Amino acid sequence: MIFEMRTYRLQPGSVPEVEKRFAEALTERVKVSPLGAFFHTEVGPLNHVIHIWPYDDLQHRTRARSQSIPNWPPKIQEFIVEMESKIVNAAPFCPAFTPRQHGNLYEIRTYTMLPGAAPTVIERWAERIEGRVKLSPLAAAGHTELGPLNQWIHIWAYKDAAERFRIRDEARATGAWPPNTRGQFIKQENMLVVPASFSPLR
Repeated sequence: MIFEMRTYRLQPGSVPEVEKRFAEALTERVKVSPLGAFFHTEVGPLNHVIHIWPYDDLQHRTRARSQSIPNWPPKIQEFIVEMESKIVNAAPFCPAFTPRQHGNLYEIRTYTMLPGAAPTVIERWAERIEGRVKLSPLAAAGHTELGPLNQWIHIWAYKDAAERFRIRDEARATGAWPPNTRGQFIKQENMLVVPASFSPLR
């Protein structure tokens, strides 16, 4: 499985209208391929929306995006300042993007790896991930194939910010997390995001 993360930086104050128009246009689009998730940023770079589309492979993505779909794309161009797309190879332990309700807050963490580090990161995460997901759900994990390269992206679900702090402290205290990936990353970023009302991941 691959998934595409499309991030749009929007005009300040426009997120509610963008989500409204996106929801209205989505009915026909999801007949072609499902939406995985839709978020807007709460902490980190503000006025961003992130929509995630899972595909079997690049050919599946090409077929889906080449179709003529009524009312698609949504009429939100007037609000868009910048657009970015990343194609991510899902890790072997990445859950499928099926509709489910995890919590009200998601954390998207983006780590820039050394070139060639992805196999080592996947191996070391695989050794620890079973214990970590007992504390809070993993929504997605993988490394970029197209777009900004050498990125390791993982998305975690929490009920709220207080639960996030508690779980991360517990994971460190018990030694369940993080895996030993020392020396594999050169940059780490995160953002806290909130799912839209129509997001399959909530």
